[in-house]
Amino acid sequence: MTLELPEISAIRRFSADDLRLELACALYARGRISAVAGADLAGTDLVSFQTALHEREIPRQYSAADLQDDIDTLAQLFPA
Repeated sequence: MTLELPEISAIRRFSADDLRLELACALYARGRISAVAGADLAGTDLVSFQTALHEREIPRQYSAADLQDDIDTLAQLFPA
């Protein structure tokens, strides 16, 4: 996908990577994408994306599905 932006002086100072990260953070903050999708969009790893969210004071959205995924992972790592 190619995104064309208007020639605005405020945008010219950002690199393509910076804009991808900002877009990913904004979509995540609005609940439109997951953290994993945000990291993929930003072209970074999950920890780096979470750091970027923290720097922008965007709270992590931890859903019931996230909790269940964590419980399932722990059950696999530490079987009873």
